[in-house]
Amino acid sequence: MGIEGTLHSDIQSLSELEHLDLSYNRNLGGPLPPSIGNLKQLVVLRLIGCNFGDRIPIEVGNLLNLHVLSLNSNRLTGEIPASLGRLSNLTWLDLAGNQLTGHLPTTSSDEASGLDQLVNTLHLHLNQNQLSGRIPNSLFGSNMKFIHILLDHNNFSGEIPESIGLVRSLKILRLDNNYLNGFVPSSIGNLTLLDALNLANNKLIGPMPNLTGMHALNYLDLSNNTFDPSELPEWLLDVQNLTTLIIESGRLHGEVPPSLFSFPQLQQLRLNDNAFSGTLDMGSNISHQLEMVDFRNNALSSVTLSSDYNNTILLVGNPVCSNAQLHETEYCHEHQDSGSDSSITDCLHPYEGPIVCRAPSFSDISHNLAPMANRIASLLNGTPVSFSLPNYYFDGNAYLRVQLTICPSSAKYFTRREILLWFDLSSENLALSAMYGPCYFDPWQYSFRRKVNRGLIVGIVVGCVAAVLAIAGLGIYALWQKKRAKKAIILHNPFASWGSTGGDAGDAPQLKLARCFSLDELRKCTDDFSKDNEIGSGGYGKVYKATLQDGTTVAIKRSQKGSKQGGVEFKTEIEMLSRVHHKNLVELIGFCFEKGERMLVYEYISNGTLTENLSGRRHTQLDWKRRLHIALDAAKGLAYLHELAKPPIIHRDVKSCNILLDDDLAAKVADFGLSMLVNDSNLGHVSTSVKGTMGYLDPEYFMTQQLTAKSDVYSFGVVMLELMTGRLPIQKGKYIVREVKMGLDEKDEEHCGLKHMIDPSILNDGCIVGFGKFVELALRCVEDASDDRPTMDEIVKEIEIMLKDDKLKENSASSSSSSADTELRQTYDELLLLSREVNSDGVRRTDRYLFSDLSETNACAVSDRGNE
Repeated sequence: MGIEGTLHSDIQSLSELEHLDLSYNRNLGGPLPPSIGNLKQLVVLRLIGCNFGDRIPIEVGNLLNLHVLSLNSNRLTGEIPASLGRLSNLTWLDLAGNQLTGHLPTTSSDEASGLDQLVNTLHLHLNQNQLSGRIPNSLFGSNMKFIHILLDHNNFSGEIPESIGLVRSLKILRLDNNYLNGFVPSSIGNLTLLDALNLANNKLIGPMPNLTGMHALNYLDLSNNTFDPSELPEWLLDVQNLTTLIIESGRLHGEVPPSLFSFPQLQQLRLNDNAFSGTLDMGSNISHQLEMVDFRNNALSSVTLSSDYNNTILLVGNPVCSNAQLHETEYCHEHQDSGSDSSITDCLHPYEGPIVCRAPSFSDISHNLAPMANRIASLLNGTPVSFSLPNYYFDGNAYLRVQLTICPSSAKYFTRREILLWFDLSSENLALSAMYGPCYFDPWQYSFRRKVNRGLIVGIVVGCVAAVLAIAGLGIYALWQKKRAKKAIILHNPFASWGSTGGDAGDAPQLKLARCFSLDELRKCTDDFSKDNEIGSGGYGKVYKATLQDGTTVAIKRSQKGSKQGGVEFKTEIEMLSRVHHKNLVELIGFCFEKGERMLVYEYISNGTLTENLSGRRHTQLDWKRRLHIALDAAKGLAYLHELAKPPIIHRDVKSCNILLDDDLAAKVADFGLSMLVNDSNLGHVSTSVKGTMGYLDPEYFMTQQLTAKSDVYSFGVVMLELMTGRLPIQKGKYIVREVKMGLDEKDEEHCGLKHMIDPSILNDGCIVGFGKFVELALRCVEDASDDRPTMDEIVKEIEIMLKDDKLKENSASSSSSSADTELRQTYDELLLLSREVNSDGVRRTDRYLFSDLSETNACAVSDRGNE
């Protein structure tokens, strides 16, 4: 609604108020006033997705008529007030997604009241905070009515309380991503109504819990604990209603029973990183629902697949994939799920945002959207709108995010009154089917139409008159353009018909150092785009390795059929790419635009992606000094885009697989197809729908939909953490940023308390010079608030200082070192001075950089991938 400022203490004067909902006002913040506790008639208090900070006032416990308390997705700190236990009528308590700390208050912990008194509460959502200590055994009792308990992504320790088995109404229990230890209590088997159980990423020990009799269970995740080594439990074969079974790193061994694949509702089976051996026999009665089978990194020696199964199966890291005949099969290669494609919105000003479901009981999204769509349709019934669900995925917390886009049927904008009608979408009243778990709609801030003033109306009238007078001139111009296009075709001009519909769109693109290739030439050098020359694929299309007539090896990115990009957009893209020249950016050599084909020709980067090199797939040895140089190279490339390109460019998808390494292991940033030009230097951002890759996304990006250079900085900070750990951003359900922050120990001067996370290949080299400074810089890059992050040129300077350390200069015997290690590159300040030297061709040159101005345009290039 666009409300800004703070909530004033005078709100207590609204003494008869029963319903207060100020959700999703991103600029409404400050502390909650204690006087809010004087609204004694309040039934619903909903302040979701604002910017409130400080502690929850204990006076909230005075709202004895309260049924709904939703304060999730703010910046609230401190402990949960014990006074909330006095809210005996409360059915919904949601404090998720804040920065709450401390223990869970109960009446047995020297408190006059506590959460154990909430006997009428159905929903207890305390996930995604920093709560710690034990989960009190006194918290649960047989008189409680909880159906959803979400305590995941906190810092709880100790054992799971035996009393949890008393809450027999429970349908969803999430205790994952904590530090819980000890045995899983046998009483958990009493929860026979349980639909979803997630105990993953803890420190649980003993035998895997026996869940015999839990026939309602749809979703089960027991991954990444330290249970006793065992075969697959027999009781598991009786839980026939499972849709999702995940036991990663579960210390399981033996053979996999074929009957496991015949569960009628099974959609996803993930048993990777165990020790299963023998033959993987999927049998002949495979569930028709089964979409994903993941047995990576086991000890399977052979596989028997059913001819009826055509979906994803992953066997990378098993002996069976060392077989020469099977090595090249699809299931012996890493699977990359591109997720759903974002649709182009049919209206200019939609009301949109993600629907977030925090405990879905399924994993196959595409076949389970219909109930959600039907519920939304019923909530919007009677309003003149259309809606779509164009994008959906599971995030790193195993939460389902479904993009909802609502368009007005006639007007370009929604009114404030219409937006208010849909507040039910933003609350617990969304009430989706039970299989989604608790969900809420998190809408982005809406830009309402501004009123048109009288002067503007006069201007519009004058403009219309001028437009009429211009029509005659345009007609003459169109005839001239038509003759010009025909003449160009006769002269074999490749730019004659450059428009998206085949018509002439103007002059040839203004290119710098980029060549136009004919389709025949590229067909010849790729052997008619043969599969043998295919080296990768991505959002843009397929990538081919080729050798030009002059002997230059290149990577050709061929746009996939059905691309929605027109000629004008393609022209804009190659103009941008052809003017961006920097030794740490992948160079565009040329392009092809002919007979419906759109291709980009890049320099070929021989040593693959940083992801591949860190994982060991490239068999290169990246010592600590080399990793610092890689970080510096990538930082310089991004700093050029942010600081020296005119207009500045925001990359939008910085990640390790978009950083390529050449013959000397120097880094080059790739994938400018997702980049955005920033034309307004005062604005400094680009507003757009969310792009990028999970694990690297700026948290502010989800809230503001504004891309800034600091969004790239956040992503680069994640890459820095990858360089130091050798881990993926999200691995085994754990997010690298959170894990590093939690493990940090400033008392450990050498390893910062992170020795267990450091990549062993650099840890074995001995002293890691400058490690503390590197970690400190990386964590500044991944600060939640963009204002707290450094700029890319500041990052360049700090890494250069690290590389000047005398101890690093002495240690230069690495097998991965190159000539670049013998002398430090010119500092960033020196390069900025050199960039002022401009040659007669309009291109700024230095011995290492090549700068040029970009034409003023406001377009976004389509997605493509680097040389993979």
